[in-house]
Amino acid sequence: MEIKVLGTGCSKCKKLYQNSRRAMEMAGLEGEVVKVEDMGEISSYAVLMTPALVIDEEVASMGKSLSAEDIVQLLEERGKK
Repeated sequence: MEIKVLGTGCSKCKKLYQNSRRAMEMAGLEGEVVKVEDMGEISSYAVLMTPALVIDEEVASMGKSLSAEDIVQLLEERGKK
């Protein structure tokens, strides 16, 4: 599993990255959490706002700094747990 946090490095992006790592631990999942700060790569996902959360190459959220619990819920909804 791979989670990507798309953003330019703002405080909300950093918080989403931290919460994503925590959510993976809480859910007992193995995988990678990656920060993507390159605007070219961010634009390839067609997100309108950052920070954005991408789970296995599918945009799951944009414009929000989700809590770890919210991210766990997204993972569960996608059948990743």
